[in-house]
Amino acid sequence: MVAKRIIPCLDVKEGRTVKGVNFLDLRDVGDAVELGQFYARGGADELVYLDISATREGRNTFTRLVERIADGINIPFTVGGGISSLEDASRLLDAGADKISINSAAIANPSLIDAIASRYGSQFVVVAIDARQMEDGIWRATTHGGSRPCDKELFSWAREAQERGAGEILFTSMNHDGTRSGYPCETFARLAEEISIPIIASGGAGSVQDIADVLTKGRADAALAASIFHFGEITVADLKQELKRLNIDVRC
Repeated sequence: MVAKRIIPCLDVKEGRTVKGVNFLDLRDVGDAVELGQFYARGGADELVYLDISATREGRNTFTRLVERIADGINIPFTVGGGISSLEDASRLLDAGADKISINSAAIANPSLIDAIASRYGSQFVVVAIDARQMEDGIWRATTHGGSRPCDKELFSWAREAQERGAGEILFTSMNHDGTRSGYPCETFARLAEEISIPIIASGGAGSVQDIADVLTKGRADAALAASIFHFGEITVADLKQELKRLNIDVRC
């Protein structure tokens, strides 16, 4: 069995790491490179940087930031946010990113997954799905920070993304994101039944037990979290120690 991964997530706006609830009420939590270095030293297996800047100037700032991150840390990192073309993906991979994450652009143009995977390989492509469970119980993929449901259903969209060449699925429950109320483990477990590529769990981590549950009951391959790390509630090293105590195989 492959050891589980712990992945801090850093939402970035104009070069600074921020955190909010459902991408709203953002608070500055530090320099993106310095925070990444801190997590790398502390035992993080990978990092995810998501650019939430809304302007072209912000996108250019993010590209320069990716170069700084690549120079400053020694663990793999994924970047996403605003990637809408093969050229966008190429720019960030050329800047030093190990993987790219695509979300809304993949929904609008699914062939983008094929194009990036064909040029660089599936191992470079993470398809992020921000899904919300609707009143009818159906999990709908969303765009625009989780505010706009679309016609794609979580499980069928994840299967299509895999078939088109995605190497991993990053699934965020928008019902749980930033709430620290735990992950929807039954949904993650069903997703693991539907696809064979690794699943990164996101949205709702508030305790060690929450993460333990999604890695076991939810069958996720990795857990992504932000608030519990950014606000000093637990370190990555202490989290891993606790998970090992619960007999969960995590990377050293």
